[in-house]
Order: sequence, then C-alpha cells, then structure tokens
Amino acid sequence: MNAPLGLEPQRITVQGDGVRLATYQWGNAKGPTLLLVHGYPDSHEVWLPLVRELAADYRIIAYDVRGAGASEVPSRIRDYRLPHLANDLEAVIRALSPDRRVHLVAHDWGSIQSWEAVTEPRIQPLLASYTSISGPCLDHVGHWMRSRLRERRAGAYLQMLGQLLSSWYIAFFHTPLLPELTWRLGLARAWPGLLRRIEGVARPHVSSTQLADGQHGVRLYRANFISSLFRPRERHTDVPVHLVIPTRDRFVRPQLFEELTRWAPTLWRREVRAGHWQLLAEPQRLALWLREFVDREEPARRAS
Repeated sequence: MNAPLGLEPQRITVQGDGVRLATYQWGNAKGPTLLLVHGYPDSHEVWLPLVRELAADYRIIAYDVRGAGASEVPSRIRDYRLPHLANDLEAVIRALSPDRRVHLVAHDWGSIQSWEAVTEPRIQPLLASYTSISGPCLDHVGHWMRSRLRERRAGAYLQMLGQLLSSWYIAFFHTPLLPELTWRLGLARAWPGLLRRIEGVARPHVSSTQLADGQHGVRLYRANFISSLFRPRERHTDVPVHLVIPTRDRFVRPQLFEELTRWAPTLWRREVRAGHWQLLAEPQRLALWLREFVDREEPARRAS
C-alpha cells in the first residue's frame, strides 16, 4: 500500500464517532505535527507523494475517513453527516496528538469536513492552523449563494450559474444506484488514466480500494449538501487559515471564497495555476507552500 513511498508507516486503529478509523504515521517525531485529510474518491494514499517530501522534517498523520480505505464503512446515509466526520477528526487528534496542536491540511471532501471541525469551538483549541485545498465550508457556500441572489445583478447570477455548472456531478451523486453502477462498470479502472489526462498527474497511483471508495463516498454528498446549502449555519473560526485556490479547478470555482474573511479573519490566500488534484500533480510545490506557512505559524504558536 505504501510501497511507492519507500517508508512504511506506523498504523494504529482509532475509535472515531461510532466507527473504527485506520490511521497512519510517518516522519520526524520532534517536528511539527501535520494531520492530512483526504477527499473523494481518494483514501489516505493520495497524500503519499506529499509525505515523501515532508517526512524528514515533520511528524505526519493521515487517516482513511469513514467509508474509505481500511476504515469502517457505515451503511446508513445519516452516518456520513458533517458532525460525525468532525468528531472522527477530533478523535484522531486526541488519540495521536493529545499534547500538541496539529497543523490540519485537507483536500476536496477532506477540506469540506475539516471546515466543520475548524469552525467547531470545542475542536479549535486542538488546531495550530488549517490549510484548505479545493474544498469550501458548505455553510459558507450557502451564505454565498444567498448573497448572490440578494444582489440582483447579472454578474452575481452568472457566478452562481458557473459554479452550478461546475458542480453537475453533485446532482448525479444524488440519483439512486447510478453513481455506484458507474464505478462498477469501469470508472474505477479508468480513474488513473483520467487523472493523467485531465489533471496532469504523471504517475497516478492505482489504489486497491478505488472501486469501494468511489461507491461508498457518494454518501458524503447525499448526507450533507441539501441541508447545508439551503439551511446554512453561521460558522466562524479564529484558527489561522491558509487557503490554496487552484485557478484551473474544474469543480470548485475561486469565487466561492470571495467572502471568506467574514468567517475566517486570520486568512492567507494563495491562488495557483493548477487543477483540482494539484497535490498529486505537483507535490513538491505544495510541500514548499506548507513549509512556508507552517514554519511561519510555529513561532506564533509557541509564543501563545
């Protein structure tokens, strides 16, 4: 599983919010702790190229979120709701880094669920910083949509339309059986080739759990999108946020983050010419940005 890394992880099973979570650790035990949370349709393996770049200087923790990789797979849709996912993240931190705050790094759905944790007052003291890549807070998106509708001008409506077109797959994932059938009929086998051709990933990793991850992960969409977008909550955070915005992302438009300082006042924005899976296409660049941000935050963390 981790052979491409050339560094075998320490694997520990952590009890999350009613599920068992497979966690993995690498790196320098004396360095700052990074906690990596993957998105859909990935597992922790999506982070292996980045781990290779950072393991010499940082302690790195990753885990398979519920329904993915080697973690437990709940069968009920409601078991994939955001509060359960945030509780899982909290359980991993308390089990593996009880005495040290972690620098949270998340991508895609990992970022969406991490926003739930970052805006939860109970969890915020466990976090030194948050790097979010290609995944907004769904509540923030709901407020963004409302603000665009209130503006009543063509430009605002076009922004909404552009994001809706980019998010076509969300409606598809809400249809019964079809997404799962698509994965079984060949999408799982085709996935590495799609990453190569569309995202520019030179050597896509072939995951042994890709089919299962694709099928189970659609429950994340079914459990959360409608309620969050149409009944958004006020979700604020004081955690320092490092927002990485790939401007060539086919799924998440940059304008979704225009009002983010309303919710996260300590914010660093980094717009990059890259696609949605930049973490696979250019792990060296992402490692450089993380070093810059985390190393800047560490002195501030120790002084606080």
